[in-house]
Amino acid sequence: MRTHYCGTLNTDQLDQTVSICGWAHRRRDHGGVIFIDLRDREGLAQVVCDPDRAEMFKIAESVRNEFVLRITGKVRRRPSGTTNTSITSGEIEILCHEIEVLNAALTPPFQLDDDNLSETVRLTHRVIDLRRPQMQKNMMLRYKVAMSFRRFLDSRGFIDIETPMLTKSTPEGARDYLVPSRVHPGEFFALPQSPQLFKQLLMVAGFDRYYQITKCFRDEDLRADRQPEFTQVDIETSFLNETQITALTEDLIRTVFKETMDVDLPNPFPRMSHEEAMARFGSDKPDLRVTLELTEVTDALKDVAFKVFSGVANSVNGRIAAMRVPGGAVFTRGEIDEYTKFVGIYGARGLAYIKVNDITQLNETGLQSPIVKNLHEAALKTIIARTGAQNGDIIFFGADKAKVVNDALGALRSKIGHEKGHVNGNAWEPLWVVDFPMFEYDEEAKRWTACHHPFTSPKDEHIQFLETDPGRCLAKAYDLALNGWELGGGSVRIHKAEVQSQVFRALNIDAEEAQLKFGFLLDALQYGAPPHGGLAFGLDRIVTMMTGSESIRDVIAFPKTQRAQCLLTQAPSAVDERQLRDLHIRLRHQVQATVEVVQE
Repeated sequence: MRTHYCGTLNTDQLDQTVSICGWAHRRRDHGGVIFIDLRDREGLAQVVCDPDRAEMFKIAESVRNEFVLRITGKVRRRPSGTTNTSITSGEIEILCHEIEVLNAALTPPFQLDDDNLSETVRLTHRVIDLRRPQMQKNMMLRYKVAMSFRRFLDSRGFIDIETPMLTKSTPEGARDYLVPSRVHPGEFFALPQSPQLFKQLLMVAGFDRYYQITKCFRDEDLRADRQPEFTQVDIETSFLNETQITALTEDLIRTVFKETMDVDLPNPFPRMSHEEAMARFGSDKPDLRVTLELTEVTDALKDVAFKVFSGVANSVNGRIAAMRVPGGAVFTRGEIDEYTKFVGIYGARGLAYIKVNDITQLNETGLQSPIVKNLHEAALKTIIARTGAQNGDIIFFGADKAKVVNDALGALRSKIGHEKGHVNGNAWEPLWVVDFPMFEYDEEAKRWTACHHPFTSPKDEHIQFLETDPGRCLAKAYDLALNGWELGGGSVRIHKAEVQSQVFRALNIDAEEAQLKFGFLLDALQYGAPPHGGLAFGLDRIVTMMTGSESIRDVIAFPKTQRAQCLLTQAPSAVDERQLRDLHIRLRHQVQATVEVVQE
């Protein structure tokens, strides 16, 4: 029906007769001459309809926005002064010979060039929303990114193998989405949180280089960079160590960015231990574009009169960190109060500060703050020296459990850095964060939990601590951060059954429970499992960053809201009693259906 896409036409087709199909983006009547901007996935083409062809012109007069049209005409140059350099077809127009209305359309619920749409409207009318040029670009870029991943992995000997969508529930991480079985009453499948165990089994089976671009599901609290179903590029390989796996996947990311965006990422990516990242930035995925850093001052404040500081400094797992903001002494009381409210989101109970007016006077004259009178000169001298503070700066403090301080000041660092221009000017700052702890202690449950997942291998020299001192164990784990987002993470896996059993015991999973939940993996490891490891990249997040979108919902064709609802199809929804009966399910309470309203 067509010879070209609208958005690909240019001066190469001058004087040719072409046929194009698409949607009427805009119709304009200029005193007897009708202009139609026809749109398809590649862009726009301007069509000129003059009254010399009466039958064609009559049809053109009936056209309205979003009518589906087929147009045949001759390509010619636009008149001087009317070119549009922002589109590929901006130097040409099509003199219409024939026009066919393939389908009429109702007036859409919003104009496609309206940038002030609420998310509720956009997601309710997602099909129309996806026609908007920016959404078309986003989805096309997503396709190109996925293809770039595939080309690279195919060229390196990886093979695409599908793993099951209906699998066993192993509730060690986020909540599973459960699927009731009709033929096995009272039993359930789970949708996979990742293909983790199956890709390890594929390594044991001898498929030494596997990948898959696959859906994963997690029933967890949502935010801008999360969805209940998301897409990851899943990779696993045998006979490579940590350094080799990160080098390979780093090359992969560099290639994807170069092919799809013509961006040259650094070679090699910098590397930093988890311990250093938390100490300097309060985050295991720091945004290195921000130049602000945290400074450790816990040891210098153990004996000060300010009990908020000295109490934390002498407590277990307490941390006091300082963050110098150059030029920040100009911050108003209102701004400081807003920052105090902000860190409260992360559990901080306050935000102490010192404005540096004159570093030659380490007292209430030179240092402006309610807390200075309760800090002795030695402590103040240490704070100024370690932070490198100068006149006109402000120093913020976090004092609490280390996790609260890291979360609060890490987030504040990024917020102030971007708001106040404390950035280095680089567009992209990748970073490998390595040497993660194997375990973290859950105070509420009084047990150790896995920082990544329980199949991550400890460092060889730390295996001895698995059952005696789990907190000392570091993992063969690595995360790739970019501009403050985690692009992907992975690890070398445990390939020996006895080590896996030791890890389970450290996690307070006894042999019976381990066999019940993971027996198929433990059994497989006994039959010659090779050393193996891998990584998974979040495709949604990568494309979100590339497009500069605020939410991953802008790069997913049919996303869910932050309350895990699909406004387009009104899912989830009630089902009839017969379906429930077939699944051997009875509802305890009748639940009223709700539809989320997203505020603009």
